[in-house]
Amino acid sequence: MTSHPGATRYTVGIDIGTTGTKTVLLDTDGAGIVATASRETALHSPGPGFAEADTAQWYRNVVESIREVLSQSAVPAEQIGAVATSGMVPAVIPVDGAGNALRHAILQNDARAHREVAELSQALAGTDLVSLTGSALTQQSVAPTTVWLREHEPDVYRRTAHWVGSYDWVLSALGAPLHTEQNWALESGLFSIGGATAGAVLDVAVLDPATLAPVHRPGTHVGELSANAAEATGLRAGTALVVGGADHVLSAYAAGVNNPGDALVKLGGAGDILVASDTPVVDARLYLDAHPVPGHWLPNGCMATSGSLIRWFQALVGGASLSDLDDEAAVRSPAEILCLPYFLGEKSPLHDPDLRGVFAGMHLGHTRADMYRSVLEAIAFGFRHHVDVFGQIGIPFTRVMITNGGSKSTLWKQIHADVLGQDMHPVSGHPGASLGAAVIAAIGVGALDDWSDAARFVTLDAPLTPDPVRSDVYDLAYATWRELSTAMTPISHAIARTTR
Repeated sequence: MTSHPGATRYTVGIDIGTTGTKTVLLDTDGAGIVATASRETALHSPGPGFAEADTAQWYRNVVESIREVLSQSAVPAEQIGAVATSGMVPAVIPVDGAGNALRHAILQNDARAHREVAELSQALAGTDLVSLTGSALTQQSVAPTTVWLREHEPDVYRRTAHWVGSYDWVLSALGAPLHTEQNWALESGLFSIGGATAGAVLDVAVLDPATLAPVHRPGTHVGELSANAAEATGLRAGTALVVGGADHVLSAYAAGVNNPGDALVKLGGAGDILVASDTPVVDARLYLDAHPVPGHWLPNGCMATSGSLIRWFQALVGGASLSDLDDEAAVRSPAEILCLPYFLGEKSPLHDPDLRGVFAGMHLGHTRADMYRSVLEAIAFGFRHHVDVFGQIGIPFTRVMITNGGSKSTLWKQIHADVLGQDMHPVSGHPGASLGAAVIAAIGVGALDDWSDAARFVTLDAPLTPDPVRSDVYDLAYATWRELSTAMTPISHAIARTTR
């Protein structure tokens, strides 16, 4: 590995997450991350299953967090060579010809387009979408969302010049031309695995191919920081803007998920699980992403809730600190209450926006601690459901890392080890996708030479190992949890029909 000191020595990586924005300043010449900053993002839910964010808040967060890392580090703006962005995928932002957002972003866990999913699925019944695009048509697909907007917000639809994603919109707001990154394109369902537009999908959605912005790979130097953005952020006008990537992909990359069988459990606002593969494995229950390293792939799953469900419960019980809730829950028995975490429907592996959240098995002796523990366990059971699917299609797990905000909880990490029956390797101080974006920014401008250079910034803490007694309890509870999910599905659907 060779780094190149001077103007390209430092890079900025930005992650536009579901619940917040995180920015890191990376010294590629040995020091690693020298400053970090974060800002919270409000989730807007104006209707059942709706999940939106304000792009103006994203931009304010980016500006403020860049200014903060510059202030923390005292690194001159002239020494920062590049900026790259990451974020949730595939969020949908309709923009006008100048790149201005026409409404709030519709997030990847939004479930409003359930009717459109059903209608397009019927129209595409003769098309093997999994083989064509890498995934089935689901609430995450972009085409149903565009159809919903055409029907419910026709003025926005009429004014839309392009559909872009979260992190690509931010990069364009900083000065880059409008574009989409390859994994937004792949997970949108609007493009084939090979990169061509999926004509069958565009046809049934009556979607103009001209509204799809050019697609670029991670590491592409796509533009320069504008004078306005430079004045706002304190960076140098003309600083290189480099295409980053999807948050779960870059988080996995920066966590060391690079060899086949390496896996990552990502405890963000949503819940992601990714496994490295040297072949593009497709299955209707899962998603497929391209690894940042050319020729590698990341089959993966994404649950609609994870940290967002934790935050909801925290607010519901009066805002107690998560550390206090952890302490209370740690002394309660495992799996006394079963929770179905489908409070925003569910993405993979069920792909059912009409599922609803459930607490089952409660009695008057139970406390908030039991309920909170059941929420932690519910997310772990959801990941185990994915592990079952990976096993069925022949993808082994050889090493499992765990990252993001939820991984700060020792209790939650241990629950995952016990439920999955796997050693869980926490990534020490891992800032997630923002680090991956900063590394890719460095690769894009030659400050780092090779994709493998990311490994020098990864440190694993001691693994948490499964407790055999608790694992046995969870094995039985997981089987019951799956039965509960099956039994509750028609009831959830009936409730969904009456509350739309």
